[in-house]
Amino acid sequence: MSGTIRVGIVDSGVHKEHPHVGGIAGGVTVEADAYLPEFVDCLGHGTAIAALIHALAPEAELYAVRVFDRMLATSIRRVMRAIDWCLDNEMHIVNLSLGTTNPAHRTAFAAALERVEAAGAALVSAYEMDGQSMLPGSMAGAMGVTTDADCPREKFGCTEREGKLVFSAPPYPREIPGVRRERNLNGVSFAVAHISAHLARRRAVYGAEASWEQLLTQLPSRATVGLDGPLGDAVGRPRLDGMGSAV
Repeated sequence: MSGTIRVGIVDSGVHKEHPHVGGIAGGVTVEADAYLPEFVDCLGHGTAIAALIHALAPEAELYAVRVFDRMLATSIRRVMRAIDWCLDNEMHIVNLSLGTTNPAHRTAFAAALERVEAAGAALVSAYEMDGQSMLPGSMAGAMGVTTDADCPREKFGCTEREGKLVFSAPPYPREIPGVRRERNLNGVSFAVAHISAHLARRRAVYGAEASWEQLLTQLPSRATVGLDGPLGDAVGRPRLDGMGSAV
């Protein structure tokens, strides 16, 4: 492999002792004007996302970047600071399982995506939810993701929509033994995590010679670790406070 890939999980934090997570390399809680060293997950969403990424990409280093506290809502300022923390700490992939329909935040996200591109990183986020385009996932420079409930759990899809490549993946977390996945929790957040994991695996194998999109569209896949074990904590549907629809 070409090296360890670092994934910043911008979410509700992570329970670093959870057996499905496989360990957390570091993390932070992002406040409006400060970074705090703790990142305990009070909601379970970030832990579920981390568990899924670890199951698919066990060699990746995961970092918890907490922007949610007691509810799955946050501010644009905290999200911008979270993205900057990821770039300052050399994350290769920023997993952003949140979004907004509020056009007032397009300018801030556009500037953030420019910083992501300049750093050679990838930002993965929801392209749409309930038929509505989401920011920043629908914007140029972001890896936009949609759900495909029929997609096998170790696969993903790719289509072109309005001149942009959009990736699709299963909307499910880790499998629960004996339970059909359709009965499990689901949402576009997990599809986003699937794509982040596939990117991490392929970047570790192929290095930085190919673009992030080329890693998923032009290079052959390698064996992917399957998903197994129960989910653990329940999850919700995160949104940006005052920023429109949930993701």
